[in-house]
Amino acid sequence: MRSRSRSFSEMSISLSAAPSPAEREALRTPRSPPAYASPPLVGALIESLSFRSCGFGRAASSAFEKEDLRLRATLPQRLRDAVHAALKARDPSAGAFALAEAPGVGGAANPWFALAPEDAPENPLVAFVNPRSGGRLGPVLKTRLQELIGEDQVFDITIVKPSEFVEYALGCLEQLADSGDHSARSVRDNLRVMVAGGDGTVGWVLGCLGELYVQNREPVPPVAVIPLGTGNDLSRSFGWGASFPFSWKAAAKRSLYKAILGPVSSLDSWHVVVSMPEEKEEEQELNLPHSLRHLGECTFYDDGTAEGELPETILCFDGVFYNYFSIGMDAQVAYGFHQLRDEKPFLASGPLSNKLIYAGYTCKQGWFFTQCISDPELRGLTNIIRLSVKKMDSSEWEHIPVPSSVRAIVALNLHNYASGRNPWGTLKPEYLEKKGFVEAQSDDGLLEIFGLKQGWHASLVMVELISAKHIAQAAAIRLEIKGGQWRDAYMQMDGEPWKQPLNAEYSTFVDIKRVPYRSLIINGADR
Repeated sequence: MRSRSRSFSEMSISLSAAPSPAEREALRTPRSPPAYASPPLVGALIESLSFRSCGFGRAASSAFEKEDLRLRATLPQRLRDAVHAALKARDPSAGAFALAEAPGVGGAANPWFALAPEDAPENPLVAFVNPRSGGRLGPVLKTRLQELIGEDQVFDITIVKPSEFVEYALGCLEQLADSGDHSARSVRDNLRVMVAGGDGTVGWVLGCLGELYVQNREPVPPVAVIPLGTGNDLSRSFGWGASFPFSWKAAAKRSLYKAILGPVSSLDSWHVVVSMPEEKEEEQELNLPHSLRHLGECTFYDDGTAEGELPETILCFDGVFYNYFSIGMDAQVAYGFHQLRDEKPFLASGPLSNKLIYAGYTCKQGWFFTQCISDPELRGLTNIIRLSVKKMDSSEWEHIPVPSSVRAIVALNLHNYASGRNPWGTLKPEYLEKKGFVEAQSDDGLLEIFGLKQGWHASLVMVELISAKHIAQAAAIRLEIKGGQWRDAYMQMDGEPWKQPLNAEYSTFVDIKRVPYRSLIINGADR
């Protein structure tokens, strides 16, 4: 946890002379905050102290908590104005006007403002809300969060993209900090981000924040979660729950307190690059989710694993996932659901209705009736996929046969998949040793690769009566997908699916390797 910024403006410090040794010792001694700072007792005790039992009414305690939350999390008005000016102009320097109002900046600057920025909040927080998640709850939750931490610090993710926030809003704070604004520096260094949405939304925000590592713009803000999706597997894995409760008004306040006070955990993130042959423009139909980006033409380096023909021109796109990547029938079901949600959003009104729609697509698309269907797109993946992996501490690719009955291949990072299931299972030490596996962890640098067969097998896996078909553990994965009779393959990352066009003549490749830095998520489990 980062150290708290404290205000020492109550001390008499001479601007014309250096502080004495006694004064320096006093500065190192923690002191009570001044009157305008947040109440000192509320922090760790806020969740356990019952104001009503002390004689306060519910309204009084609620108002006290709300005021405490605002004092802790709300940015000063000048910095909020600067951030929004930078976002509107799409220029980090558009918020430079805030420097003129910064305390401790100017000819008579107090050198001790660097240690104790006067108007910086103790736990700065911003929130992103996906209004399409959670049925009809997204927009009303956005309003509730605005009531609690301020309208200027809650962003609609369909209007302000996380990548824009990273480039312009954080860039603005960094420029102000570099110009001597110590409050901007404190906010930038201690900022946390709340994300209200499903796994795809959380992954989108984590991926954009991860660019800060690449650009050497650390520290990277950790992320908290309000689960509004269907599966919410990332949320489950880090203590934020399976879904947002019905008493969501009180839950929103509790979630914000956990976001500003909770410990930070790390998890592996995985980089995916898809290399595909260039198609004619009129044949190219590729609508990618937000978590993926087009890279244009690129070079594919074949190090001996490719079996099919390689085209002269290759197009690439890439992205990052945190929980799972999958190809096959499960991704096709997810794709059908997302298409329906986009066309008829009133049908996807909540987690329960979403799961019923998922079940309907599972039956409709033939997962339970494979043997009765001649369509090649509903047969096993072994007809089109060649799987190669690099194991831990190995630089050599190893070919792994895909069982003929497998219709979905999943590469899993966490223990939660498909609404909290653990299809990899808890394996006995004897089995691990026999298969050459190690116990699965979220930050062990390995992905667990398993297969799902027909719907009956998948159903038994989902109710955890049996484990999935264990295929491999890998530090890197390469999938070569040969089209042939298959026109498309369905893929998904953290619940965000897309339909990947295939070429009858040339192969498409999917490369997965671990990102060299770990992502940061706030742990929401009750302490």
